[in-house]
Amino acid sequence: MSLRPGVLGEVPEETARVARAAFPKGCLALRVRDVLGPVFSDAEFAALFSHRGRPAASPGRLAMVLVLQFAEGLSDRQAAHAVRSRIDWKYALSLELTDSGFDFSVLSEFRDRLITGGVEARMLDAVLESASGAGLLSAGGRQRSDATHVLAAVREVNRLESVVETLRAALNALAVAAPQWLAALARPEWFDRYSARPEDSKFPSRWAARSAHADQVGEDGMTVLRAVWSDQAPGWLRELPAVEFLRRFWVQEYQVNDGVVGWRKPKDCPPGRLRLRSPYDPEARNGVKRDLAWCGYKVHLTETCERDAPHLITQVVTGTAASSDVEFTEQIHDGLARRNLLPDVHLVDAGYVDAAHVARARRKYGIELLGPVSTNTGWQAKANNGYSIDHFTIDWNNEQVTCPNGKTSRQWQHDGRRLEGPVIRARFSPTDCRPCPARSQCYRGNDRMGREITLRHRDEHEALQQARLDQQTEPWQQRYRHRAGIEGTIAQGVRAFGLRRSRYHGSAKTHLQHLLTAAAMNVVRVNAWLTGTPFAPTRTSHFAALRPTG
Repeated sequence: MSLRPGVLGEVPEETARVARAAFPKGCLALRVRDVLGPVFSDAEFAALFSHRGRPAASPGRLAMVLVLQFAEGLSDRQAAHAVRSRIDWKYALSLELTDSGFDFSVLSEFRDRLITGGVEARMLDAVLESASGAGLLSAGGRQRSDATHVLAAVREVNRLESVVETLRAALNALAVAAPQWLAALARPEWFDRYSARPEDSKFPSRWAARSAHADQVGEDGMTVLRAVWSDQAPGWLRELPAVEFLRRFWVQEYQVNDGVVGWRKPKDCPPGRLRLRSPYDPEARNGVKRDLAWCGYKVHLTETCERDAPHLITQVVTGTAASSDVEFTEQIHDGLARRNLLPDVHLVDAGYVDAAHVARARRKYGIELLGPVSTNTGWQAKANNGYSIDHFTIDWNNEQVTCPNGKTSRQWQHDGRRLEGPVIRARFSPTDCRPCPARSQCYRGNDRMGREITLRHRDEHEALQQARLDQQTEPWQQRYRHRAGIEGTIAQGVRAFGLRRSRYHGSAKTHLQHLLTAAAMNVVRVNAWLTGTPFAPTRTSHFAALRPTG
């Protein structure tokens, strides 16, 4: 397809007249078009199309269709039908009333082009830029972040079902790519084992029989892999995604001892954060949070939270289910910096905060990362009468630490081997620690070693110590209360926009879904702001409202 870049012009006069008559009080699509303007232009997506060939549908309009589609929770067919039949959508898209629209398959193809061209972030960026141009969004102020789990678009199956389904998926892919080659390889009993889905088959109930069945599946899979990697097989068969996944999955689930394929015991399998789950979504992983376990991803949302402006989502990050929140703190800040929407204060929960991120956010971006930091977990601090690190005086310039009894450290060594980041180890001499009368309150090691203090680098150490002091004060608690509102944003995304279930396979398409969901939520929130809809208060049950204030 080819593209002749253009700008979405004014709304056609007849379309505007009919739309105003049909919606005298306005509606979401009309208000958003009037306040935010066209939002997208064809030039933004020109690189995704060829300059030769059949003319393509306007990508600027397709992008707006995707946002409206997610705002109303429509399927591709329903969205394409809305373009043809709904006056408010024609107004938002600057279309003539007689415009016949496009086939619904164009939307799926356009999403693929967005991902292939690496411009999926424009779906949210353009909405934010339009909101900024309308005076509804600006940098500075407060923003807050939180994450929620996302279920992959795959079925939950046990280990036996997963190995059967993985081999079945590979056989189906080979049957399409090289049917004659596979027909010559397949054994008659394979058609009974792998023609139907695992849930439609009846597996043995006894563990020994189930284990033997898994071993047989493993042997069948190894037969396929040996044949694919043989000299007689076409080399391109190894490049099939289903075959490559079969190879990786068999490494995870099976081991070969003396030429015999055996099912691995659970303790011999990789940890959950590395374990493959489904041949239909190779990037989905296991996630666990307290008593919740799922297979899929995590999405991190960041929004503004000032009272005098709509609360708009400014950053979306999609990660694997096994990832921790603190891994994305810096990525969130980088994304906000790219959009020129850095806040003055960033409210987060404890999962996003450590000393390195507090110091880096202040040093690199001038952001106050406000969230609960970890407390001192040493036994000295827990004892309340011991000498914790807070009782020692640190001379950073002379690289010395002084203990409460006046003794100074003899060694100051930098250690960069820790996964959490580089640290400094200050050691005291055993000759000073051994006769010390307060030794039992300070150190429990043997007599041949003195006390060792582990320090972060100066800016991180000072940031951590100050944060620990601040979070005990009432003013800090009052400021931190504003973080709780992000829970309502996640609830809105889950209940009204299907945020918690992936529509597509793979992290790239799942991330595009999250970007479109955020853009749609912003459009809905701009509409609510324009109509004067107040922010929803925290829901309180009738019984909870009777709680005594004391």
